[in-house]
Amino acid sequence: MPVRRLIVNADDFGLTDGINRAVLDLHRLGALLSTTLMAASPRFPEAVGISRQHSPLGVGCHVVLVDGAPIANPAAISSLLDSKFGHGEGARFRATLGEFVRDLYLGRIDRGHIEQEAIAQILRLQQSGIAVTHIDTHKHTHMFPPVLDGVMRAAKACCIQTIRNPFEPLWSVAATPHAGLVRRWQVRLSSNLRRHFVRLAREREFATTDGCLGVVATGTLNEAALHSILDRLPEGTWELVCHPAYLDAELRATRTRLLQSRQIELAALQALPAILAGLDSRVEPIHFGHLTQPVARA
Repeated sequence: MPVRRLIVNADDFGLTDGINRAVLDLHRLGALLSTTLMAASPRFPEAVGISRQHSPLGVGCHVVLVDGAPIANPAAISSLLDSKFGHGEGARFRATLGEFVRDLYLGRIDRGHIEQEAIAQILRLQQSGIAVTHIDTHKHTHMFPPVLDGVMRAAKACCIQTIRNPFEPLWSVAATPHAGLVRRWQVRLSSNLRRHFVRLAREREFATTDGCLGVVATGTLNEAALHSILDRLPEGTWELVCHPAYLDAELRATRTRLLQSRQIELAALQALPAILAGLDSRVEPIHFGHLTQPVARA
């Protein structure tokens, strides 16, 4: 029988109470085995508490380099910061991915600063008692080679050898025809960077998946879209990226563009056990801690 393994991973753990509750409820339901925690998030202590009480939940580090606050000494990672907020208390990263990528390719961001900040974020999780299963990045900034290099170096320094493959296969893009055209274009364009990711993952012996599902569906991942993706799931190990939450005042006060869609995703994921049970062939739910060797394919 073909081997099909699925990691369902909820991003932004720790950002709000509604996100934390959604992760916990989905884990209890058996729909979610993996999540990634933001080290500087407002609800970090509560998220750590959930992680400690529910050890089957795999917790990775959601490395934030855009739209957030640093963990490292701001003066030591100054090239990552938005100059409007200074390099002391209240320091912030650039607000948008566009600003970050522009300055990255103009040579304004020090790769050493990326590594240093990523180490600080990973260590905060580890020092809180979390056995970090893997790393990924907010807004998938590690798809860009300079960031990938720094994040991988940080992971190795912290004894982590598992990383998100941020690239969505074309079959999954085709399975979500109602996603926005701009989002589809962005995902297709980013696929040009996939070959570099696969090569570096192999060279540095990182375990990863065959691809990332649900990226193009971000903001539109309802039960129908989820069913469409899983109906087409081929042999291999895949990650479904999701952003479930209970919509509350705390979430509305954040900078995220994903509001109502997070509650729609929550409802879709509540149906996941039934969807998987109805598939013609078995899919094994796992988390990143179950990956023991590199699996990225050319």
